[in-house]
Amino acid sequence: MDVTTLARALLEPIPAHRAAGLEVLRAADGAAEVSMVTLPEMTNVIGSLHSSGLITLVDAAGLAAIIAACEAADDFQHVVPLGATASLDFRAPARGKLLASCRLDAEARRVLRPVLSGKATRARITTVADVTDAAGALVCRGTFGWSIRRRTATG
Repeated sequence: MDVTTLARALLEPIPAHRAAGLEVLRAADGAAEVSMVTLPEMTNVIGSLHSSGLITLVDAAGLAAIIAACEAADDFQHVVPLGATASLDFRAPARGKLLASCRLDAEARRVLRPVLSGKATRARITTVADVTDAAGALVCRGTFGWSIRRRTATG
C-alpha cells in the first residue's frame, strides 16, 4: 500500500526534519526513500554533512519504511516507534543532494505486522538505510534498532 502522503504528514513537520529540509519521496510496501540537500550550516570541518544530519536522514528513512508497512490507512494510529540503538558506517563524504533508502526485511515485516494490525502491543525490529549522493555513490549505511509499541486505551 502506498502511504507516502501519511509518511509525509507524520515526518516532514518534525522540527529537526524541517530544519534539515528533509523530504519523504516514497513510502510503500515496507520500503521508503527520503532525501535532503546538504545545507552549509549542517556541514562538518570537511564540508560534508555532519553525522547529526546523517543520523536524522537514516532515522527518517527507517521510520518511513515502518510506516510503509501499513496495509490500511489507520494502521499507524496509536503506534509509537522509538529508536533504541543506532549506528552509522561512513563510506564517503556526504555532500549535495542525498537519498536515504530503506526496505524492511521479511523478518521485520513479520514482527511488525501484529502491532500495526492491533493484534500485538510491542515489537522490536532493525532497519538498515543506505545513503547515496547525487552520483549514486554510497556515502553512509545506517542501522537503527526500534522499539515499537501500540498505545492502548489506558496508555
